[in-house]
Amino acid sequence: MFLGKARAYTNIALIKYWGKKDETCILPMNSSLSLTLDAFYTETSVCFDKNLTRDYFSLNGEEQSVQQTAKIAAFLTMIRQQYQLDLFAKVESTNFVPTAAGLASSASGFAALAGACNQALQLGLADADLSRLARRGSGSACRSIFGGFAEWEKGADDASSFAKKIPSDDWENELAMLFVLVDDRIKDVSSRDGMKRTVQTSSFYQGWLETAPADLQTAKAAIAAKDFKALGEVTEANGLRMHGTTLGAVPPFSYWSPESLKVMTCVRQIRAQGLPCYFTMDAGPNVKILVEKKNISQLKALLLNDFSENQLITANAGPGLSTLPVERLMSDD
Repeated sequence: MFLGKARAYTNIALIKYWGKKDETCILPMNSSLSLTLDAFYTETSVCFDKNLTRDYFSLNGEEQSVQQTAKIAAFLTMIRQQYQLDLFAKVESTNFVPTAAGLASSASGFAALAGACNQALQLGLADADLSRLARRGSGSACRSIFGGFAEWEKGADDASSFAKKIPSDDWENELAMLFVLVDDRIKDVSSRDGMKRTVQTSSFYQGWLETAPADLQTAKAAIAAKDFKALGEVTEANGLRMHGTTLGAVPPFSYWSPESLKVMTCVRQIRAQGLPCYFTMDAGPNVKILVEKKNISQLKALLLNDFSENQLITANAGPGLSTLPVERLMSDD
């Protein structure tokens, strides 16, 4: 029996990853940049056991069906093949994130699972290799290995596609994000399906690929210069361009809701009044607002004019992957 447990935090992409050039290895069409946050995280335990006849997965205390376990089982099979292991596993995961609601639960989930497997099997993987491993479960998971700012280099193959920490002289600790939760239900179009449809059919996708590298360089320069305005402007513009590609897909689709648009309008109005803040969205209707920590209370107070207290969640910069004390998951017999 081999046991491991790890915790990983969500990351929110400031420069988005949107589209795969390799579905199996999850190699992205463009490089991306994110900020790991402390408000949402996943804790995952894994137990490789000779007595198991298949992989089992429980989420938030509820055992999942074989179909729901398929993505986890595929990830574990990849590990078994790579490290010549002949054991099935029981995985127990607790999401302190609304699942599949555009809040990056898959990123924290697969980063935590990669960390738990690394601990259980005593693989001794360096951060770059852990990032590569997490990427095979969910692309954005490769960035949740790291705290603060992280860049996922798209690479050319499995060996060269991984994330790395971006030095920032701890500037991320002066920043915050305010999550505006407008809908925590499961999305109609998953991130994976949305990406695939966009890459294959969107007449706007080539424009995304042409502008994303320049956005990335602008964001990295802003971090190096600790220029909040520059980082915020490119974050907002890049997110809008990503969502624009979905409108050119066949059939067109959007992750926005009327409430999403309401948040965007509020952010623009607040910014016009002199409080610097910038919005971004992932593949879901919930809006994240990048703001300097010194202004978070004022921003929240202004948004309470239009949204309820329980819709607003503050997040600061979060840590990278950590291993946790292992608890017994099942008996030896």
